[in-house]
Amino acid sequence: DPGTEKWNWVFPTVFLCVYGFFSMMRPSEPFLTDFLTGPYKNLTTQQVTKQVIPTWAYSNLFLLIPVFLVTDVLRYKPLIVLQALTFILAFILLLFSSGVVLTQCALFAYSMGTAADTAYYSYIYSVVHPQYYQRVTSYARGAVLLGYACGSLLGQLLVSLGGISLYWLNVITLNSVCLALLAALLLPMPEKSLFLRESEMDYNPSENVTSSSRGSWVWVVRCLRRGRRVVATALRRLALDCKECYSSVTVLFFCVWSAMGKCGYYQITLYVQLLWESKQPPYNFTAYNGGVEAMATLSGSVASIAVGHLALEWTLWGELVLGVFTALSAGVLYLMSMTSNIWVCYICYALFKTIYMELITICTFQIARGISRERYALVFGVNSFVGIVLQSLLTAIVVNTKTLELTICSQFFIYASYFSALAVLFLSRGVYTVFHNQLVEHVTPEGLPDRRTDLPQVSPLT
Repeated sequence: DPGTEKWNWVFPTVFLCVYGFFSMMRPSEPFLTDFLTGPYKNLTTQQVTKQVIPTWAYSNLFLLIPVFLVTDVLRYKPLIVLQALTFILAFILLLFSSGVVLTQCALFAYSMGTAADTAYYSYIYSVVHPQYYQRVTSYARGAVLLGYACGSLLGQLLVSLGGISLYWLNVITLNSVCLALLAALLLPMPEKSLFLRESEMDYNPSENVTSSSRGSWVWVVRCLRRGRRVVATALRRLALDCKECYSSVTVLFFCVWSAMGKCGYYQITLYVQLLWESKQPPYNFTAYNGGVEAMATLSGSVASIAVGHLALEWTLWGELVLGVFTALSAGVLYLMSMTSNIWVCYICYALFKTIYMELITICTFQIARGISRERYALVFGVNSFVGIVLQSLLTAIVVNTKTLELTICSQFFIYASYFSALAVLFLSRGVYTVFHNQLVEHVTPEGLPDRRTDLPQVSPLT
């Protein structure tokens, strides 16, 4: 029945988008550093830089793998509910606790929520027909971006025009994530998982046991054996899928930028508020962090949509495009680190975030072209994990190394150099790819078979 089929994808999509909107509508987030260093928490900038913020990176590193492994087994919805609960816990701790240790606990709870992002983006694929994948993906991502932009703009308006204190911004944020929890509870439970749906998790009549044997050790042993086979099958398939997904050089390079770009982006967004604080004039100044975040998110959304409609042979030119715009990102980061003008710093950050969202969109759809839908969660989960590992190393070296004692401006200079190195890598690879392709097109010796290139073939969507 067409009507029933339409309702089957509309219902979970609406509740997932409602969840994504309210979970990201956090008006307090652009002012987190001001809240922590202000009279409410009374932490020093040094404590926030070296003790509080690194907690997110390190704990996210250790939480991402176990969360990723159980996401598919538990069929997504429990992880989405857990994400909402951990966000609620994080903001309760921020509101009603004091001191460095409890603030670190709040960031730890927050990292548990962010580690479950894979469940949010994978859930919808397990409950809708493949013909709706592209549409529901755009809705789910759009809801998150819209929620973050609205939250940032609301926070800015309340601070600038309403004179609302940062404490009440956190209260509003807490209520928003509570609404997100209600939406998560209303999500329908998927009937099957994506990755393990063909594995031994599925019901096997030959291993069924009678109710009378359920209290016996025989039933326990059978369950343990069955679980062991499920784990072994899942790990074998995981290894084979990773090998197959990353065997294409083109897909591999887009995955490299995805992981390294996320590393730099996370580091910039975590510490940019400290940079803004150092650039603010000493006299009475109203911070416009929320307005800048809202503008950057909206402009990044427009850039992401625009690049999705750009007709370009991405297999040939994609790496060069990544290299050019990564170099531009490095340039604005250098300017951010060296300028003393807060407005220039604001504009540079908006440009950086816009460019990043554009480039990560290119990487996402190029990777998606080269893998099957069942492997989306696997590949994007692995890329996220690699990005978090790199970010943890970057944090340990740049932020927590006692011998360096770098200022926030010096740290951003290093982050700009990081993107410069990434730009050199992709400019070199992009130029090689283009010139190699042109050379093969113009040099076709006689006696050779039809012209071919060494560019990896990208398999169509299945």
